[in-house]
Amino acid sequence: MSDAQIVHVIDDDDALRDSIRLFLVNEGLDVRTHASATEFLAAIDDAPVGCVVTDIRMPGMSGMELLVHLSARSLALPVIVVTGHADVPLAVRAMKQGAVDLLEKPFRADDLIRAIRNALDSGKGSQTNRANTHEARARLATLSARETEVLDRLIRGQPNKIIAYEMGISPRTVEVHRANVMKKTQAASLSDLVRMFLNLERS
Repeated sequence: MSDAQIVHVIDDDDALRDSIRLFLVNEGLDVRTHASATEFLAAIDDAPVGCVVTDIRMPGMSGMELLVHLSARSLALPVIVVTGHADVPLAVRAMKQGAVDLLEKPFRADDLIRAIRNALDSGKGSQTNRANTHEARARLATLSARETEVLDRLIRGQPNKIIAYEMGISPRTVEVHRANVMKKTQAASLSDLVRMFLNLERS
């Protein structure tokens, strides 16, 4: 089998699938497209190299179910989940199931290529990974007690209004704390923040 890393794009939307393929090919990547998760699983061997970009809501097997199948077959392929319905609980579930990133439609081309490059590089350089873990822990240590509580509730999937009610503060104050969490942790996105938190839990 070739050592070339392949980007597998799974989406039931023909136009979007072809658009992503064309963009990635122009970026110099080796791309394979699949109209469904079942089609993808039937096409790959037992030692695939590369990464997967999959929609999460598809007819038949969903992107979330695909993560379960990959885990059951012990296929170590980094998976980027794409959804038009992104929320915190979904991000947490997908990443706990093994996804390395989550993108919300419509996503920017730069965000997609960044996520793919990171996925293809994942697993390389354990020393770099340890340094990143140390840096993330240091950033989280700068949060105030209130900000830490808001972060914990966000990761558990609570919406701002519930957080505000249970903490006895206004929704606006929750938004301020949330913005401070993003700034202090230097998280570029919701999925970035969730990934940082889960990686620390696993370390």
